[in-house]
Amino acid sequence: MTAKIFIDGDVGTTGLQIKSRLEGREDIRLLTLDGTVRKDPARRAEMLNAADISILCLPDDAAIEAASLVTNSTSRLIDASTAHRIADGWVYGFPEYTKQQAADIAGADRVANPGCYALTSVSILHPLVAAGILPANWPVTINAVSGYSGGGKGLIAEFEDTTYAGYTETPFFVYGLSLAHKHLPEITRWGGLEHAPLFVPSVARYKQGMIVQIPLQLWSLPGNWSSDDVHAALSDHYAGQRFVTVVAPSESHNMARMAPQSLNNTNELHIYVFADTDKKQAVVAGLLDNLGKGASGQAVQNLNLMLGRDPALGL
Repeated sequence: MTAKIFIDGDVGTTGLQIKSRLEGREDIRLLTLDGTVRKDPARRAEMLNAADISILCLPDDAAIEAASLVTNSTSRLIDASTAHRIADGWVYGFPEYTKQQAADIAGADRVANPGCYALTSVSILHPLVAAGILPANWPVTINAVSGYSGGGKGLIAEFEDTTYAGYTETPFFVYGLSLAHKHLPEITRWGGLEHAPLFVPSVARYKQGMIVQIPLQLWSLPGNWSSDDVHAALSDHYAGQRFVTVVAPSESHNMARMAPQSLNNTNELHIYVFADTDKKQAVVAGLLDNLGKGASGQAVQNLNLMLGRDPALGL
């Protein structure tokens, strides 16, 4: 049976990426609105209620409005905005979060697609908290770098459009200096933390790709944990998963550097444990494409689950 899919906001970075992954698929039919009426609430409501599944690629307020326009009980939603990631009634769209999560997504009417920084952080934190290695009240620090596509059209213009008033030639900058990044509630909730982590994001002059690093002073953690324990907890949690790989310690040990673009144009997430056993220190790092597993690829994976398709279809 052909499923009707509507992307509300298919002109933005994430929407365009999702559209490109879905075009040409014979198992779905994309519903579209002409550019002259794509912001008309009545026409959007018509599409949202006609679709089997709509994917919201919108600012938060517009995503909340779109969800309110759905009156058809059979019309389902995937929201790629921040609006519903910790909201009641919405299933968190990280299929590898638990062994049950993919099934929960498959049966859900409302799925909140994770944020790129958040998914990567949660992929590390949740298994370690669940295993008892990282206390829920621990003072967690997260350092991260993303390609500029993670900031959407505005930031892309800053780096690419020399005619744009805000164009910059800077190679790198740190931001979120108010310590109130929009992904913090999501990381705290789904990471299993009692307190918001100290999150230091940054952007570099390349389009896509992301590295998230969580340093661990193992000597300070209660329980006398080793880097092998950290690796084992992550490996056990993601055993058998198609899109999440916990890299073997031998490979991590032999790495001299990590490039953030290594997994571009994939739906893969790789997790590394770098360690100094003598000092009892470790850094757990997650690597992904912020437009792939961190956004549009994850949305397509969730869509496949909700349609009962192979999760890897189109990925």
